[in-house]
Amino acid sequence: MRFNFDLYDSDIVQRRSVTPKDEVQWVPLHNHPVFTSTAAHASIASFPGNLVAWDGASRLYFWDSHNNCLHRISIRLGEPEPTSVLAASPSKVLQADMEPNFVVHKISINRNGSALLLAGSERLYIMYLYGHNSSEENTIICRTVTVGSQTYSDGSNAIHMLQVSWHPYSDTHLGILSSDSVFRIFDLSSDLVLPEQEYYLQPVEPGRSRNATSICPVDFSFGGDHLWDKFSVFVLYTDGAIYILCPVVPFGSFYKWESILEIHTDAHTFGLQSANSTAVSNSNVAISWLEATFPEFADSESEGGDLSMLRAHPYALFDASLSLQGPLRKVGHGGDEDSAVRGAECEGRAVSFLYNIVSKDSILVTAWSGGQLQIDALADEIQPVWSVGSPPHLRVDSNDHIIGVAMICESFKGKLPVVKLDQPLDHTVWLGHPPPLLRLAIVDLALPRKTNGGSLIMLFVDPLMPERLFCLHDGGIDSIVLHFLPFTCQSTGKDETMRTPSVHPVLSTCQGETSMQYPLCGFVSLSDSFGYSWIVGVTLSQECIVLEMKTWNLLLPIHIDIEKKSISSEEQKERDIPDIISKELLIGPKAILLPQASPNLRSVAADSIEGRQTLHQYFKLFHENYVEYAHKVHFEIKHHGPHLKRIIDDQHRRLVEAQQKLQKVADKHSRLEERIDRAIQLHNFLELRLQGLRNLPGAHKRPLSRAERQFKSELDHCTGVELDALHTSIDALAARLRRHTQSPKDNISNRQRQISAKKDFGHDTHISQLKSSLEKLSLVNSENTKKAKLVEAALKSRESSRF
Repeated sequence: MRFNFDLYDSDIVQRRSVTPKDEVQWVPLHNHPVFTSTAAHASIASFPGNLVAWDGASRLYFWDSHNNCLHRISIRLGEPEPTSVLAASPSKVLQADMEPNFVVHKISINRNGSALLLAGSERLYIMYLYGHNSSEENTIICRTVTVGSQTYSDGSNAIHMLQVSWHPYSDTHLGILSSDSVFRIFDLSSDLVLPEQEYYLQPVEPGRSRNATSICPVDFSFGGDHLWDKFSVFVLYTDGAIYILCPVVPFGSFYKWESILEIHTDAHTFGLQSANSTAVSNSNVAISWLEATFPEFADSESEGGDLSMLRAHPYALFDASLSLQGPLRKVGHGGDEDSAVRGAECEGRAVSFLYNIVSKDSILVTAWSGGQLQIDALADEIQPVWSVGSPPHLRVDSNDHIIGVAMICESFKGKLPVVKLDQPLDHTVWLGHPPPLLRLAIVDLALPRKTNGGSLIMLFVDPLMPERLFCLHDGGIDSIVLHFLPFTCQSTGKDETMRTPSVHPVLSTCQGETSMQYPLCGFVSLSDSFGYSWIVGVTLSQECIVLEMKTWNLLLPIHIDIEKKSISSEEQKERDIPDIISKELLIGPKAILLPQASPNLRSVAADSIEGRQTLHQYFKLFHENYVEYAHKVHFEIKHHGPHLKRIIDDQHRRLVEAQQKLQKVADKHSRLEERIDRAIQLHNFLELRLQGLRNLPGAHKRPLSRAERQFKSELDHCTGVELDALHTSIDALAARLRRHTQSPKDNISNRQRQISAKKDFGHDTHISQLKSSLEKLSLVNSENTKKAKLVEAALKSRESSRF
């Protein structure tokens, strides 16, 4: 039996106690009445997200986009069979008190299971799951609030939410990355309108961008529980560049005392004791930030206290903002920057990103629209980096306590050092350089080619085995298992080679006779404490698929003994023949060792004591050898008949199966001959058609040269990616300009007091900068459009001249 204990407030428990207990029926999850195929089919383009969530214990949530409601399904893992998943029927229907007037693309539940986010492209709702019962049977009305209404919910606003995620160390904080290149953190417990933290991302200097994709973010991910990774935010851009923000800490979040002590000791050991003055300065700033953000840590060290958890206090440096570390370069022998950022085998644009931690390794997975996965590992540790001279903007209350912070995060403007494989990485510690990447593999999922936008790919981690990733795309679900991890393999002391990841298709949703008709709109991975794992997928037609996943022995390498002699075919046949009669009986009875006869044995009388003793001894030897052997022979011959009958029955069964297979082959032979005839006829028809096509005037056209093909691919990339990125940037800047120009003047007095080191930045200067940036982007867009039209005209004229 499994028990799930949830902690609720007293008033919630009181409200739930009066709810009558309905009679529920436990059915297999894929047969639950919620998952039916009678719902109307939605468009595939409107579901690039995930509509299924799991609280990690015993409740599964599914957003019904047709009825605009949330289903809460209680599940049992491994009952009654270890490989089964049962669900309670009927499910609880959770209704929002304010109906969402947008298409929900993603749902996600926080750590304690009390709130769930409903995210669209322009709006975000938070639904508190423990509400009050309504008059309708089996329906619960939940309190629902909107987040960032001034930033994202305006109808004339062109700012779109690219990714929304709960923070892993807080139940009330969530991060939002939007199309205006701003990363925001909202605290649901304090303010739903204004963000707690804002980071304006500027990966390149204004006017220095080589392409538009380098200024358009696409996805982000929070770090894991490893050194400074827990305070890091990884941001992915459209061109595949990865940047890091560190440290980013939600106000009021909780962390383990041991983890803070670990990074504090690391800064003292490798930073303060370094011979480089830059490393000493950076580590000093990091130590002061740690002690100010976690004041209980410094007090516990001085007083010798014992704390298990530390709470983060609001703190920010008054003379420095966070530096946008990146783009992360690849460890290699040369200094080719393009190959360091994106792999040559990757096509299209970057669409999604995943951070995963396995033991000591921080794994970064980038998905491309062409159907490739770029898997890298951080070859060095992350350290915090601040940009001195760029003070943040702070929002404080009446007691001068920080309640909000905004920073302009710029990347490093100098030339980063090229890290080579044959050089140690210790010389880069605490120098402010971003950690390099170690390329593990590039996995091609072999997805069908698409002309419009490429494939939409989502990445998930197996909660039971972190070495396994699940990839959800238009074609189904794939499983990727990582067999080589650089630091984990070194720590085990094994001399293992760099094995490529293994890719296994788990579920196919491509068009076909035996595959499903619609792609998936929901995915979740389940696991229990006994080592069993399942994946649950929901299609657009609201059908549920539950598959059991094998976990054990997936990471064990296959060892082949080369020195072992091969078994001949005759020996293999002898081994396959079952033993009908044991070899002991075939050898016969054991030889009797008679005692040495005395010379006067013939003179001994049979009825005497010596004669009887000698007769008894001979009888005993005869019984031990021949009588027991006879009993063994009788017993085995008695059971030999049923054993031989089973062998004969098995042979007859195999003979019947072989005859059935032969009959199927004979039945298919005629159809195969018909298909071959039709194929020959079609081949002849295609040959005639090809001969006719060869007589057309454009058949003798010469193919494009290598340089022309390369130039054409650059034009296609510019048309499909960079122009869209430019339009997105122009819309975001226009929306920000409208917000600044149309904001009422009377709300200025109601705003909270802000502290900034640079007082000379005025409102008019900011507007003029936005206007100049908008004009520059418009000029670049018009110039690119003119160049593309000129090149297309030149190509068309050149192709027409060849005829």
